[in-house]
This record gives sequence, structure tokens and C-alpha cells, in this order.
Amino acid sequence: MPPVNVKRPRLAPRSPSRAGSRSGAQAAASKPVVSDAPRVGFVSLGCPKALVDSERIVTQLRAEGYAVSSTYQDSDLVIVNTCGFIDEAVQESLDAIGEALTENGKVIVTGCLGAKAGESGGSLVGQAHPSVLAITGPHALEEVMGHVHTHLPRPHDPFSDLVPEAGIKLTPRHYAYLKISEGCNHRCSFCIIPAMRGDLVSRPIGEVVREARALFKSGVRELLVISQDTSAYGVDLKYRTDFVDGRPVRTRMTELCRELGLLAREYDAWIRLHYVYPYPHVDEVLPLMAEGLILPYLDVPFQHSHPDVLKRMKRPASGERNIERIQGWRKWVPELTVRSTFIAGFPGETEEHFEHLLDFLKEAQLNRVGCFAYSPVEGASANELDGALPDEVREDRRKRFMAVQQRISRRLLKQRVGNVVRVLVDSVGPQGALARTASDAPQIDGVVQVASHRSLKPGEFSSVLITGSDAHDLMGEVQG
Repeated sequence: MPPVNVKRPRLAPRSPSRAGSRSGAQAAASKPVVSDAPRVGFVSLGCPKALVDSERIVTQLRAEGYAVSSTYQDSDLVIVNTCGFIDEAVQESLDAIGEALTENGKVIVTGCLGAKAGESGGSLVGQAHPSVLAITGPHALEEVMGHVHTHLPRPHDPFSDLVPEAGIKLTPRHYAYLKISEGCNHRCSFCIIPAMRGDLVSRPIGEVVREARALFKSGVRELLVISQDTSAYGVDLKYRTDFVDGRPVRTRMTELCRELGLLAREYDAWIRLHYVYPYPHVDEVLPLMAEGLILPYLDVPFQHSHPDVLKRMKRPASGERNIERIQGWRKWVPELTVRSTFIAGFPGETEEHFEHLLDFLKEAQLNRVGCFAYSPVEGASANELDGALPDEVREDRRKRFMAVQQRISRRLLKQRVGNVVRVLVDSVGPQGALARTASDAPQIDGVVQVASHRSLKPGEFSSVLITGSDAHDLMGEVQG
């Protein structure tokens, strides 16, 4: 019998469903079963939108080499796509899950009922049927397939299996970038990214966490979370609830950091945040740093400090309270590293504006800083602003800015001499190794130059005694 039906029929004891009208998914699923392929039974309930979700899951199952079985007895596991719209539909879905458990025993639940909370606040399905393998909400193709892979490994494909689960990475094996969204909702006058990449589009949190897990399983020891605006993660989705390992979780920055941090703890790995705009809710992440779930590191693109310049830049956050924010963050997490980028010589920037920026830098005592002399970008609205500065003035201000920051950096790094720190080793050579502390992102921050030691290996953590420093880097010796 075809395994998929729009509405739940009376189920035969050995059949995941009984035919009503045949759909494209049913036709695809009813092709002959390959004898040695893992077999999945499928029960689809509810509205046409749910049926489309079922079609996509069945299509993906077939594309990956699974067979879709028409009986419980011949299924290695069963997927039940549920409805939760009215009480009668809820009961029918719960009955269908119960029958699948009785007749088969291995059941994955997806669909609208999976997103429904029970009386105690947990999953209604989980409370009614605690033995189900996994629970997701609707529109959860990747999460469903992830659970299928966990409980019924996909068939070997000599072509697709050449590609690792985590994909092909161009970074060293031990660290990787995790992009959580695309595009940006801001319209900064010096930037054309929205014109090229569009408005903010956040990835569902379940999808992001699954990718993170695959990367950790492949050997990654540090994940660098990136986007155009990490603090805005989930805004476009109105912080919609998604599912992580069957648990409902909001698609939001704080929740993402906690989920990634818990995963990193499981694999003894680092999570590092980049492009974090200083919105008030960023404060919620600091306790996670204090718990050790994510690195005490914030990459915050301040760009300038003076309100007039920030207004001309059309930046989404003003500069008046940034010193206060930084001081507050450091009270919560004294070891916090703050890195940032700035633009010197923006159109209309006066010497007074620039001196304000230097004063900000001296007071903020930022750990890692980059500065660019303003350069026009084709298509940016800043090109139309009055007050453009000569090239030599822009470059002179950049140099003055970096001279101030170099003195700050030299002093802050000198304070670390004599401390034992945990480092992640990037490379090892005849003269020693290059490693990084929690304060150092790859490629953009400093390094720890470690004296030669045979025990060091790239991609592993080590304890190092800091013995020296300069304006950018640290020197150290392996402990033990």
C-alpha cells in the first residue's frame, strides 16, 4: 500500500497508511523497494501544507537511497507527520504515533503537533509518548533527515560519500567559520553589502546547530560565528521557535550562543563571536562567557565614537553609551577581550571629531583594534556627503590612531607575562609553534610564539607560560 496519505485513515496493523488519493510523493514512494536499502515507513496527516512537507521529506529520503516501505513490519523506522490544529486532529495524531510505536517501535515525529507544548511546558508528544526517537516541528526537512541519519544511517553512495558531512573547508582542519545569517537590515552610508546581499535572512537555529555538530565531529576545535550583524540573528524570523534535538528553541542570538556553547563543551572546543553590534540584549551573552560556554571575546564594529560622525555613517547604534557598555561587560567578565574596527577620515570628520575618537580609544582600552582610512566605495551613499578629506589627511589620522592603539596593546599584553594560558596550536615548525589564546581570532589578531616542543600538534590545546610580549604578540613556553 502507498505509505503517504493526506488524512489519517484507519491504519492497518502492518501498514503505515491506507491509500486515499495518490500524490506525487505516493507515486515516488511506491516504486519497488531495493532489498538491501534501509526502509522508512511514512504516515502523513493534516492539511496540504503538511503534505508538501511530507513530499519533501520522502523526496529527500529517496534521493539519499532510502526505500519508503508500505508496512510497519518492513520498515526500519517510521516517520509520522502530525497535525495539531484542533482537538480531534491532535488525538488522531497521538493515536497514529501510538500505533506506529506499537507496530514498529522506532518512530520519529514531525509536523505541527511536534511544536505543541504540553501542560507542564514540555513537548506534548514527548509527554504522551516518551519513547519516540525524536520530535520536530513543521517545515523541518533537515532536522528530520538528521534524526533519520542518527537512527538509520544513510546508504553508502560512492559519489556523495566522497564529500564529508561537514562539507569541504578551506580553513585548517581545526577551525571553521559558521555563518548564521546572510544580508543586513542596516543602511550604513559607507557600505553596499545590503545592495549586494539583500536584507537579513537568518538560518533556523536547528539547522545552524546541526552544522556545528557536524563540524565538531569532523575535528574542528574552534567555531567562529559570523554574519553581517550577529546581534540581529532571528529578527527577520521574529525569533521563531525551531527545534534542536527535538527541543523547541527560539531562533535568537542568546539561545544560539547557549546551544553552541553546550555543544562546544561536549567536544572540548571554542565558540568565538564576530560582528556583534552593541545592542542591549548582548548583555545576555556575558553570563554564558562567565560559565565558560563561549569564549570571553566580542568583535564589535564600533567604527567611530563621535555622535555626529556616527549619524553621517548611519550606524544603527550611537556612541554615547559604548564606554559604559564596555565597562559593564568587563565587570561581568573581567577577562573579556574586545576587538573592534574603526574608520578614520570619514567625510565631514573634523579634528575635534578625531580627537574624540582618540579619547574614546584611550578610555575604552580595547584589546584588539583595526583602523582603515576612509575610502569611497562605488555605490555607497557616503560618496555624496560633503566634507571629503584629502587622502593624506585620512592616512595621517589612521597612523595616529594606530600609534595610540599600539601603546595600549603593548601595555595590555605585557600584563599577561608570567601567566599560564590555554592555547590552540595552529602550526608547528622546527623553531617552535604558533598558537592562539582565547583573545586571538585567526588571521586578524595576534599569536603566541611558543618555543620548540615535540609534544605540540596543530589543532590541539596546550598550556603555555607567557614569557614575553611586544605590541601585537606573546611569547611562551609549554608547561609540563
